[in-house]
Amino acid sequence: MTTFVLVPGGWKGSWAYEAVIPLLAGQVVHALTLTGLGPTDDDATVATANLDTHVHDVLRFLDRADLSDVTLVGHSYAGMVITAAADRAANRISRLVHLDAFVPRDGESWWSLVNDYFREVATAGAAATGYAVSPPGNRDPRRRPHPLASFMQEIRLTGEVDRIARRDFVYCSGWEEQTPFAGLRTRLEADPDWQVHVVPTGHDVMNEAPQAVADLLLS
Repeated sequence: MTTFVLVPGGWKGSWAYEAVIPLLAGQVVHALTLTGLGPTDDDATVATANLDTHVHDVLRFLDRADLSDVTLVGHSYAGMVITAAADRAANRISRLVHLDAFVPRDGESWWSLVNDYFREVATAGAAATGYAVSPPGNRDPRRRPHPLASFMQEIRLTGEVDRIARRDFVYCSGWEEQTPFAGLRTRLEADPDWQVHVVPTGHDVMNEAPQAVADLLLS
């Protein structure tokens, strides 16, 4: 039996994994909603949440649930979160899975890693408040304004994350015109410490190909 902790990407909550979770029957599965992304979180909570806040969300959950030997999964922005959390709790994590997600190095941020398209999304989305990025497009109405500070804060890593034995990166090849992950794919394919998988979907791989995601997680 495997213990999974699933962390959603920008603008989303635990519901982002709703199509995958039933396919992980028989495993221990926890899907998180990060601070500022909950439906009842107030403006002050959103305004003060940053990357450290979200990392602490994961670390507190691991402590509270007394979890070890965890497969930590992050989609998109949550690659930043799971990398930092694993760096601080490497003894609790046995595997990292980055679902079309950032794999940052020390000193990088979401802002520094994305392309111009997403910088424009963040700039336009934060214009109304200055601290929360409105969800782009007209998609799932459950999406919430995302704390801008979490996109801007630089990650700090000690190198402990590199001790984790298994690290998987899933590259979604079905949105080549917008993806910020093409260069990352090239980098990780040349790194023997990473297993790179390519799926022919858009960015929302958990809903577009939930069985493929579940099969990968269970492999």
